[in-house]
Formats: sequence, C-alpha cells, structure tokens
Amino acid sequence: MAATGAGAHDGQSGGGREALVRHVVPRTGTVVTGLGLGTAQLGNLGRVTTDEEAHGAVARAWERGIRYLDTAPSYGLGLSERRLGALLAAYPREECTVSTKVGRRLVPSRERAHLRDDEGFDVPADTRRAWDLTRDGIRRSIEESLERTGLDRIDVAYLHDPDDLGDEAVATALPALVELRDEGVLGAVGAGMNQSAMLARFVRETDIDVVMLAGRYTLLEQGALADLLPLAVERSVAVVAAAPYNSGILARPRPAPGAHHNYAPAAAALIERAHAIADVCERHGVTLPDAALAFPAAHPAVVSVVVGARTAGQVDDAVDRFRTHVPADVWSELREAGLLDPSAPTPA
Repeated sequence: MAATGAGAHDGQSGGGREALVRHVVPRTGTVVTGLGLGTAQLGNLGRVTTDEEAHGAVARAWERGIRYLDTAPSYGLGLSERRLGALLAAYPREECTVSTKVGRRLVPSRERAHLRDDEGFDVPADTRRAWDLTRDGIRRSIEESLERTGLDRIDVAYLHDPDDLGDEAVATALPALVELRDEGVLGAVGAGMNQSAMLARFVRETDIDVVMLAGRYTLLEQGALADLLPLAVERSVAVVAAAPYNSGILARPRPAPGAHHNYAPAAAALIERAHAIADVCERHGVTLPDAALAFPAAHPAVVSVVVGARTAGQVDDAVDRFRTHVPADVWSELREAGLLDPSAPTPA
C-alpha cells in the first residue's frame, strides 16, 4: 500500500506474530491496519454463525496481526456488536481500532418475530431498524453501541448508507458525529456507503475524517477515481475500501456459477470480465482474489482494505492473499487489455 497522502504509513501494528503495516487517518491520528476485518458474518449474515466460528475468526485475525475491526448495529440487529465486544474483551483494548455505524437505531418491532430479518441476517426479527439522523438520535445510537459492545469508546463512527437522506446527513447527522468527535467521545467520523458520489459530497461539504467505500473501487470498478478518491487526497480524508470482492465475484480464482456482484447475481458481461482478469493473473502465477486485495490498497487515499470473514480459515485466506506479491506485469497487462483504468495507482 502506498505510504503517502491520506494513507500515511506508520510502521508496524503492535502485537501479534504477523504484524500488518498500519496506517494513520491523517486528520485525527486514528490508526488502522492495512487489512481490516468486517464482522457482518458475526451477525449471522446469510446463515447462522456459531459461537465457535465467531471466536475462531476474531482470534485468528488477532493472531495474524489484524487490529482494525468493523461492525454495525444493522449487522444481525445488534448481534455483531455484542459478539465482537465480548470477543475483544480477551485482548488489550489499546491495541485495536473498532468502528461501528449510526443512522438507523434498533427499536422493538410490532411484527411477529421470525428467524430472518429483512436484510438477510438469520436472527429473530423482534427488533427493526428505524432511521434517525437527528442530533439526539446519533448520540443515542453511539450510547447504545457502547452498551452492546461493552467497549469504553468507539474509535471510528460512520453514518451508514444514507443514500436517500443526503441533505439530512449534511445538515444534522454528520455535524452530530463531528460534535462527538470534538468532545472526545469518538476518535474519527465519516460515512460508509456503496457509492462514491455522495461520499464525495460529504468530503466537500462537511468536516469528516474518513469514509468507507464498499465495492466501488475494485478490480471490476474504478469509478471512484473520477470523484471521491482525488478529493480525499486533496482534503486529507482517509478511505477504507470495503467489499473488495464485489459481493463474491472476485472471491475465487474463477467466478463461481451464480456469482454475485453488488449483492445480486452478476451480469454475464461482468463474469466475462472477471474471467479475463483471472486469465491475466494466472499467466503470472497469482489468483484473482490476490489481485483483488492488492489493487485498492495501492491508492494513496486508502488506509485499509476491509474483508468480511466468518471463520478462522477465511481470515487465513484473506491475510495470505493480502501478503501475496502481485507482479507488476499483471497490472501493465490489465491496462493494455483495457481491463483496468489507466490512471489507477497500482502496487509497486
């Protein structure tokens, strides 16, 4: 990962036998490791995650040097936050950075409880998500996350997917987060979304420190080069690149039958493009997911690449891929074939 601009390099993360390079959020000094762990699966995304699986994933992440972990109230209607907080109690709090999200609070549901909620988490749906971007709602959301996690602080707080609420985000929600940051309650603040345009608006119009961009700066998509990423470098706003596998299409050496992109079955043209990228990777002795993790990390705005994992084995896969050197010839061949934006920074 580049060590200039928003993603300034700061040596090695503490602890662990395989310390990963760490990076600093420039505006606040908050530290994240270059590879982070996303914990939606701890909230039973898609299927039940056992306590043993959850414990194994977090323990292996710590062992392999990951010190940045991301959660959200929405992930399993609070289950991910509760599990992550309980599991992190076994480790030194000062050695890790934890992010969560605000914008939708968890409130009792009047509907009959069932065993999968409306966002694909296998949890009893006796609780629902309710938008609340008011100053009071944001403050209460942070208090509730602290209670669920049992942590003494939240290091990074993101406004979570306010796609239809951009004006409210700018007017009330993000200023409320900034206020909490300035009070010392939060370490760094920003927004997390599956689009770059609105995140660019937030960088232009508010005093945020970091954004989480999910799935929009990957081997398959580089549209963020036109708006968010250059602005982030200019304003010293850090970018966390989440969902680098684009919901699964880039997660295997070859796209699996029925592979997903952006949370839905991938279009034939995207599958064909992924196969073409895989052809190039294989000619140079690496895999499609190796390149998928290496690519976003090279941009100077990016401080961390966050990958979700359910098990210790998936964590091992992610760390091994992240550590794999992708030859320079891969990137040059992808550019020549029109499979990569020619202006995209690539690993050395």
